[in-house]
Amino acid sequence: MNPTTTDNPTPADQPLDKSRGRIRDMFGQIAPRYDFLNHFLSCGFDLWWRRRVTKMVPIANDGSPILDVCAGTGDQALAWLAACRRAGLTDTPVVAADFCRPMLRAAVRKIAARFPDAQTKVVEADTMSLPFPDDRFQIVSVAFGLRNVANTDEGLAEMTRVCRPGGHVAVLEFCDPRMPGLKQLYRWYFHKVLPKIGQWIARNRYDAYEYLPDSVARFPQRAALEERMQGVGLKDTWHRTMIPGIVALHVGRK
Repeated sequence: MNPTTTDNPTPADQPLDKSRGRIRDMFGQIAPRYDFLNHFLSCGFDLWWRRRVTKMVPIANDGSPILDVCAGTGDQALAWLAACRRAGLTDTPVVAADFCRPMLRAAVRKIAARFPDAQTKVVEADTMSLPFPDDRFQIVSVAFGLRNVANTDEGLAEMTRVCRPGGHVAVLEFCDPRMPGLKQLYRWYFHKVLPKIGQWIARNRYDAYEYLPDSVARFPQRAALEERMQGVGLKDTWHRTMIPGIVALHVGRK
C-alpha cells in the first residue's frame, strides 16, 4: 500500500492499513520526536488525561500488578507508577508492553530516570497476543493505542483475558467533541493543521500524522466502543469525556 498523503488520504470506503509491520515501522520512525509532538500538539493535555485515568480507575492495595499495552514511550506506565507512589503502593508492579522496539527503548530510559527503584517491566509484545497468563493484572490499560491494533475486538479480548476477575480494563482514546463550535474547530485542527505540523517535525515515509486523524475517524467512539467491550465479556462498562471534550475514558470490569 502506498503511504497516504495530506492531498490523498485513504478513502473512507477503503480499509485503513493497520498491518503489524506498517504500524511498527511507522511508530519506530517517529519515536525520536514522539514525546515532543504529543505534548506540543495536545498543548500538554495528554499528560493530564493520563493522570486522570489513574484517578478514575481504582488501584487495589494488594500488590497485584498493572499492565499498560500499546505503551509506546511509557507515559501511561509512568502515570501509574506516580499514582502508586502517591498512594504509598510502592510494591505494586507496573508492566509496559508494546511491539515497537524504538518506542520501548525510550520507555526504558524514561522509567529508569524517574523511578529507578520501581518494580517495572518493559515487554516487547503484540496486544493481540500477550505473553501473560490468564487473570493476572488488576488493571489493563491502553492510552491512544487501541485504534492502532489490527483487530479491535481481538485486542480487547486479550486485554480482558489477562485481567483478573473483578479487575478493570481501561481505554483512553480520542473522540469527536459534541459542543458546537468546538467540534468544527477540532476537525479543522485535527485534519488540516496537525498532520502538516506533525509531518514537518517528524518526517517519515508513512505520513504518521495523516494516519492519526484517519484512524480516529474510523474508530468506534463512546457507546460504540462500550458495546465492543461488553462483547468481550466486560461488565459495568462506562465512559466519560474529558476536558476539552476530545478524548474519552472507557472502563469495564471483568
